[in-house]
Amino acid sequence: MNKQQLANKIWESANKMRSKIEANEYKDYILGFIFYKFLSDKEVEYLKRNGWSTEELPELVEDDTETVDQCKGSIGYFIAYENLFSTWLSMGKSFDVSNVTDALSAFSRLIGDNYKKVFDKIFDTLQTGLSKLGETSGARTKAISDLLTLIKDIPMDQKQGYDVLGFIYEYLISNFAANAGKKAGEFYTPHEVSLLMSEIVANHLKERDTIAIYDPTSGSGSLLINIGRSAAKFMDSNRIQYYAQELKENTYNLTRMNLVMRGIEPSNIFTRNADTLEDDWPIDTESYPPVLRVDAVVSNPPYSQQWNPDGKESESRYAGYGLAPKSKADYAFLLHDLYHIKPDGIMTIVLPHGVLFRGGEEGEIRKNLIERNNIDAIIGLPANIFFGTGIPTIIMVLKQNRDNSDVLIIDASKGFEKVGKNNKLRSSDIRRIADTIIYRLDIPKYSRNVSRDEIRNNDYNLNIPRYVDSSEAAETWDIYASMFGGIPNSEIDALSEYWDAFPQLRGELFRSVSSEYSDIASADVKKIMYSHPNVSHFFSMYNDAFLDFSEYVHKELIDNLTSMVASKEEAVLSADIFKRLKSIDLIDPYEAYQILDDNWTKISADIEVIQTEGFDSVRKVNPNMVIKKKNGKEVEVQEGYFGHVLPFELVQNVYLSEELSNIKVKETRVSEIDSEIEELFENLDEDSKEKSFVNDDKTAFVAAEVKKAIKAKDVEEDILIILKSFDKLSNEEKNLKKAIKELSAALHLKTKETIENLTDEQANELLHEKWITPFVHQLNSLPENIVSTLCTKVNALEDKYKITFAQVDKEIKDTENELSAMIDDLTGNDFDMQGLEELKKLLGGI
Repeated sequence: MNKQQLANKIWESANKMRSKIEANEYKDYILGFIFYKFLSDKEVEYLKRNGWSTEELPELVEDDTETVDQCKGSIGYFIAYENLFSTWLSMGKSFDVSNVTDALSAFSRLIGDNYKKVFDKIFDTLQTGLSKLGETSGARTKAISDLLTLIKDIPMDQKQGYDVLGFIYEYLISNFAANAGKKAGEFYTPHEVSLLMSEIVANHLKERDTIAIYDPTSGSGSLLINIGRSAAKFMDSNRIQYYAQELKENTYNLTRMNLVMRGIEPSNIFTRNADTLEDDWPIDTESYPPVLRVDAVVSNPPYSQQWNPDGKESESRYAGYGLAPKSKADYAFLLHDLYHIKPDGIMTIVLPHGVLFRGGEEGEIRKNLIERNNIDAIIGLPANIFFGTGIPTIIMVLKQNRDNSDVLIIDASKGFEKVGKNNKLRSSDIRRIADTIIYRLDIPKYSRNVSRDEIRNNDYNLNIPRYVDSSEAAETWDIYASMFGGIPNSEIDALSEYWDAFPQLRGELFRSVSSEYSDIASADVKKIMYSHPNVSHFFSMYNDAFLDFSEYVHKELIDNLTSMVASKEEAVLSADIFKRLKSIDLIDPYEAYQILDDNWTKISADIEVIQTEGFDSVRKVNPNMVIKKKNGKEVEVQEGYFGHVLPFELVQNVYLSEELSNIKVKETRVSEIDSEIEELFENLDEDSKEKSFVNDDKTAFVAAEVKKAIKAKDVEEDILIILKSFDKLSNEEKNLKKAIKELSAALHLKTKETIENLTDEQANELLHEKWITPFVHQLNSLPENIVSTLCTKVNALEDKYKITFAQVDKEIKDTENELSAMIDDLTGNDFDMQGLEELKKLLGGI
């Protein structure tokens, strides 16, 4: 299975296993054991690179001081053979919870002196929490054994960028956060928000050879890691230093584990378990400058937290800006971050929306930030985007020194997709925001560069709606058109982006009835639109731009499969798509980018497998194992096979279409027979439905009883004909289903054989069909979607004013007259007739 499938499997099992343990606590156990497995496997890998064989590993004991010192000096720690993760697995029923406690205690003793800052007390959270995994030693042993079995298949190497471990770790943290309620914000910033901040920061730092990045409220460390990964696109990853500070010990341990498991050198990791506002990063008198100054600070601090500002007036962090109020530490965190960036550095911070407009001390700090020209950009995020809180949030981008004095304000609150209970930024939303920041774009209803004078005139209030109106225009109704018909030209003008792209089309679709109103020129709007030269030219331009795109992508992904750097390839393809769309109006390049990203998720998973396991992995099939109940117990059994990379259905469609078609013809006939049998049953009279050849629910024939009735001939002739027809169809269906089962089994095995014997050329063709064909097809639908949308909008305008109030009034009067005439034909007693006469008056408007 690929990394996503493995992550899903581990999450589902872990979520069941945690039982009544809170998600926020259980994460510490499973993530702690994953980290221990990483360290254990890393040591074995190190020893084997240095001459040790698998058979010699049992000699790995603490008494071997030479090996102990070698490991402590090179990888930072030593784990004896008896304490290796693999040894625990091999112990079977003799494994006990005491093996874990002994191993964790030994680990604490055997950390290299130069690695204390990274590894010291890193397993304390796990060690102290083991008691919660069961009330007895036996229960704890079973819970731990289940955990070890669950994570044993996670590969711990990162060969060729196959970062399965990092992906799974991040995936588990994300899912635990989604289930941790309000506690989620303590340790996790949603991955998409991290990516957005990463793109902004990495672009600012892309020309530098060496950088230091700092997160003063680091949580799980994922935000720092994503910044580093984005920056590594432009520089050697070993030239990035990571500084992290975290208040809560268990979360601080997550930070360190996460950084170490991402392959970051311990010499580049600097961490502190301390209160950021009360205990700033200590001054280093031996370094210059003695205060920690970094290239970038990123943070997602706790929102509107209480803090103690007493005695901090003279602190360098806040001097010249002011102190945040005691009840809300948001600006205290912001000023802390700003203080620690270099003059040419950058910081991004996530804060609640209220920091933009709240008054008092916060208003004064905001004024000083603007007057000192520190605020570079403000991004309004969608509501409900963070786990555990639905409050609106922003990202603020600040710098010490800026070339410009305006503030770029972006309202990105409308760009998201709904995922479960939360909103989520899509890849296209992230790219759109990042590009807007990088190129400082003014986009109607989305972003605007606001001058300092305008902000001053608004009393330093930065509330986003004051500067960017992203609201949709309210639906309006033209009174004249509603009364007399016609379409207001002003409403046709609102579609100006289409008329700019199709300059002659408007004149073909509409005819003028006055200086202010028009009508639809023809009943068949669609026909006019799709046959118009402007639209034909639009399609031709798109087709010309993407004429060789399929071949280009084939060359990038398939011809260069073994040499391509998968982590950078999506950027290569997106740049090409943006370039092709540059001269084509109406099509949103970010919509095309989203199509690329949606497909890239699946494509990149395959590429990672092929680059890691070799091209022969394309010819590999796996046994399909399923859980079934047998004798009251759940057992794993095999049900056929599935392609390791290539889906069976794809192979069948391309190379076994004749066999597949034969099965589908029979399946179609089975469906037809079901319909014919249903029709036969409906032809039975009610008396016949009481017979034994109909089931108790009176919904279907009983085949065995039908045969008896036919043999007995004790029903009427027309019913006998129905029963014989059913019997014939039933037999045909039975034979067809048997044939389908046999043919499907044969096709399944033939597909397996076909995959295993594919030539390289055939394998490449199938990869093209899996990766490129659907992707290109979706891109090619974009111009059609544009024209279809315009067609819908024009038809909506026509329908809006098609029926006037005058027509409605006439229809009402005609209906009243008809009803009044019908009343004249009614008879009744005197009271009835008086009532009817009064009703006629009302219908007549009296």
